[in-house]
Amino acid sequence: MSDVIFLSDVRLSFPHLAEPQRQINEQTGKERISYNAEFIMPPDHPGFKQFYEHYGKLMVATFAEHASTVMQMIQNDRKLRGFGAGAEKVNKKTFKPYDGYEGGMFITAGSERQPQIIQGDGTPVDPMNTMAVQQLARKLYGG
Repeated sequence: MSDVIFLSDVRLSFPHLAEPQRQINEQTGKERISYNAEFIMPPDHPGFKQFYEHYGKLMVATFAEHASTVMQMIQNDRKLRGFGAGAEKVNKKTFKPYDGYEGGMFITAGSERQPQIIQGDGTPVDPMNTMAVQQLARKLYGG
């Protein structure tokens, strides 16, 4: 089972690809650093279908006969989920879905490690070349 899901023709939102996002946990005061982004796509996008199938297989491999129960728990708690209907992505100030989310689906991806940046021709950018990484990451703007 491949861990790579290739998404094309999706909208990038809240990208933190060259510089990590730093968040402080209000309860513990501990800082969390992560590279992350959200990907918005139509509900019938093949990448979302591929992601959801991979998610199901991963749940079965991890939780065996309890997979459907765990998946239902995750489905019922948006904070446990890194995917869903765009209408669920609500701005905490306006209580309305963020622009561009409604009517679509989203996948959130994040890691403590910086993601591999790949050029348009498929050539990977050397992660040690911070100038090249930042230059290409600036082209990948959220919106």
